[in-house]
Formats: sequence, C-alpha cells, structure tokens
Amino acid sequence: MSSSLSNSIKPVLFVLTSHKDLGAGHEDSGFYLPELTHPLHVLDEASIFTEFASIQGGLPPVYGVDFSDDLNAKYWMDRTFQQKLTNSAALSNVKAEDYSAIMFVGGHGTMWDFPQNSYVQDITREMYEQGKVVAAVCHGPAALVNVKLSDGSYLVADKKVAAFTDSEENVVGMVDAVPFLLESKLKERGALHQHASDWTSNVVVDGTLITGQNPQSATGVGEAIRDALLS
Repeated sequence: MSSSLSNSIKPVLFVLTSHKDLGAGHEDSGFYLPELTHPLHVLDEASIFTEFASIQGGLPPVYGVDFSDDLNAKYWMDRTFQQKLTNSAALSNVKAEDYSAIMFVGGHGTMWDFPQNSYVQDITREMYEQGKVVAAVCHGPAALVNVKLSDGSYLVADKKVAAFTDSEENVVGMVDAVPFLLESKLKERGALHQHASDWTSNVVVDGTLITGQNPQSATGVGEAIRDALLS
C-alpha cells in the first residue's frame, strides 16, 4: 500500500457521544470502546490519519473497556490515544472541508445526543453531498435518522443501511430505556434496512454511505472506509 497515497488523504473524523446517564436502573453509558479501537486500528495500519470529536468536546464517557480485547488494551494504554480522547474537539468547532470521511462510533449514549444535534446534521449533509464517506456502526447510525439533504429528503431514504437491530436491543434489555428503536426509526425514514442474525458481522456499503450492524461489524466498517479512501 502506498504511504504517499494514504498521506495525501485528509483525516477521518471519529465522532463520539457525550451522553452518559441512561436513567434509573441502567449503568452509565457513552461510546462503546471496541467500536472506536477496531476501525481505528484498520486506518492506523493503512497510515490514514484520524481525529476525534465529540458532541460537547473534551473527554467523552466510555464503556466496554475490556482488556481481554487486545486492541482495547493496546489503545487504552497508549498515551497518544488518551490525549486524543481527552482533548476531543467539540463537533461545533470542526469543518467538513478538513476531513475525507466521518465515522459515527456507536454506544447507547448516541441515542440521546446524536439525532437532534444540528452540528451532526450539518456536517453529515455537507460531507455526503461533497461525495465524502459517511460511516457509522451499531448505534452510531442514530446520527443519520434526522439528516436531511439539501432537497429536503432524508439522507437514508432508499439507501441500504445496517444498524443495531430491534432484536439485538431486546436481547440487551434496553428496549424500554432507549428513546426510540434504531432499526424501526431508520425504516420510518425510508431506509432499506439490511439485517443479519444477532451479533453477526454485517457491513453495508451504498455508495459513500457505510454502515455496520453491531460491535462485531466494527472492523469491517473500518476496512470499508479504508478501501473507499484508497480506491
């Protein structure tokens, strides 16, 4: 793989939730660490630069810090990674023109602060309409449910997408906790939702839109982003 090619690519922006509190009876949430570390590793291996942003900026809340996952352990112990997390940019301060792709990392917290955020909607629309890669994994597609294009249509309308399924939400016992069911909401917006069996890797590419169903899909989403940028 040509390092000169990858070095000419603008960074990929990973966007993280800033929402932690899921309410009484539920553990704190945030973003789900493997859904950052696994695609990040793919891009690092390809020498594609990355930057982090979060809704509020600063250190975002995180769960899934499981050191039996080698990539979690590798990154969590890395000083540069921790500095990037601690100093994540506020999404309101970043510009679409500075990035080649945007990647919405999953985690239950996304269901609260991604959908209604105007900066999420604006940068996603701008990057998509500029022909840049828009990607999301697991609950990350919550960022897409309210994004409208310049013609007023929903970005996901008539697009093939994958996301955390209603079935998987039921298995983890969060159906009554989340503000909406992601699969159902995407379908309401006209998306052509593509599902696989629970906890099966499922990555869907529709043009420059790349989505993955669950944590098992995180590496595949990273690979799809890499392949799109290097093609």
